[in-house]
Amino acid sequence: MDFTGTIQKNTKNKLFTHQLFHHNRRILLFVFIFSSLFISGQSGPDFTILADKAFLKLYQNSDESISYTQGILVSDQNTEHKMVLQNIISQAYAMKGDYVQSVNIFAQNEDTDQKTGLSYFIQIFSGYNLADQYQNLGLYNQSKRIISHLLSDQKLLKSTDPALRITTAKLYQLQALNSGINRDYPIALQNLDKSNQYLSDHNEENKILKIENKIFRASYLLKQNKLTEYKTFIDSIISDLEHWKSKPFLLGLAYENLSQYYFLKQDYTTAIEKLESGLTLVENLPFNNLKIKIFESLSRNYYAVHNDEKYHQYNKLHNDLKAKTDSSSKEGIRYLVKLVETNQNKNIEFQKHILTRSTWFLTLVLSLIVIGLFIYFLIIKSKNKELKKQFDFFEKQINQKPQPVILNKTNTAIKDSSSTKISREKEEEILQKLEEFEKSDRYLNKNMSLSLLSSQMEINTKYLSEVINNKEKNFNGYINKLRINHIVQLLREDSTFLNYKVSYLAEYSGFSSHSAFTTVFKSVTGMSPNVYIQEISKTKAV
Repeated sequence: MDFTGTIQKNTKNKLFTHQLFHHNRRILLFVFIFSSLFISGQSGPDFTILADKAFLKLYQNSDESISYTQGILVSDQNTEHKMVLQNIISQAYAMKGDYVQSVNIFAQNEDTDQKTGLSYFIQIFSGYNLADQYQNLGLYNQSKRIISHLLSDQKLLKSTDPALRITTAKLYQLQALNSGINRDYPIALQNLDKSNQYLSDHNEENKILKIENKIFRASYLLKQNKLTEYKTFIDSIISDLEHWKSKPFLLGLAYENLSQYYFLKQDYTTAIEKLESGLTLVENLPFNNLKIKIFESLSRNYYAVHNDEKYHQYNKLHNDLKAKTDSSSKEGIRYLVKLVETNQNKNIEFQKHILTRSTWFLTLVLSLIVIGLFIYFLIIKSKNKELKKQFDFFEKQINQKPQPVILNKTNTAIKDSSSTKISREKEEEILQKLEEFEKSDRYLNKNMSLSLLSSQMEINTKYLSEVINNKEKNFNGYINKLRINHIVQLLREDSTFLNYKVSYLAEYSGFSSHSAFTTVFKSVTGMSPNVYIQEISKTKAV
């Protein structure tokens, strides 16, 4: 009995041990799988879901996105995760118009310990992050250079990693915006197409970026006066967004975009209706940059319908909010410069990777950045001073046709008759020939000079110079003003000229360079050629 009992007991112990072994193995397998998912870097499903929700909140409410994303940051120490989350927070502040905080969050990425080396994803995302900052601050050329450098990497373009693919899509989208700023719309549209190639319907972030690309595409179609194609496209976008109201920013942006179409059609009432719909969506949300656009468009439309009360109301809202964000933008740029100086010894590049640690090279790079930013400040300051001048110019343009600058007989008189011995009869003859010359297009000839004109008119060069100098400062000023008035009239009367590049307009009107044309154009009209073309495009009847 004892022997039998012992055998039974041993059998039970073996069975129990076998069951315990399998049970423990299942537990270990579960722990291994759970641990793998938890620590699996960028591809971890838990982080992907959380980050996607944070990105979605970015388009619902910037403040909620910031608090939600900061909550994730507290418990996630993965370096790649931190960079993605900090970029979302930085974008949220930028959408609020708080560029100082946006740069501040970006700066936190610079605390990464470089001794351990950077993963390929971090290198690419750091470049995107910096390009995004430059774009937010209006430093489009710097942003464009960084993106061009990143997109020259075939390894990035051929990657199948989801995180790298969506970063590539964002880079192409930013580059499209940079091209759009420079009015290079065909290139902008090509970049949007390339951006879409790297997007899927995998998550909210992909879907949102697709919608943004559609809105930007619609905007560029409108700027190219492809109105029929634009209207069909923007209507489909808005129809989709109206059934997807969890993203008020995107729908508000689409309404503002559509209002520009009705403004061009001079249907100001409908334009106002669309803008008010967009404002209702974001009025109580911290999307200050979008509200600036809506306020500006509302003030323009109410001005067109002669509603002075509403015009002044929205114009004040626009100016107050714009002044606040402009101030923050300038501070953000200063902060970015300071950040570069602070990180001199970390070998961090901020435009294109700094290739050496040599002190002289770092000093040169920093000097170029400071000079570039200083020039940018001067441009901003100059634009603000000329705003009223430009507005007055357009009021005059709307109410009257541009008159050619003609030297007429009543306004031209010899200031100092003793300076030359030109007779009254000779003066009248020269004025008559100049009037005929101004009615022709010979002044568009690039080789036109005082000696050439005097030869064509068979007039003494000294006499011709004296008559011209009594009206204009010199011969060049006289010819250049004729050229600018000619091109201004073409821009107003022939819509095809609105689609030409400034470099072509410069060459067409006889200027030797793009810069010379721009300088003279601004001195005559009070604004640059690009600004003038934009304003004419907005106010011209279709």
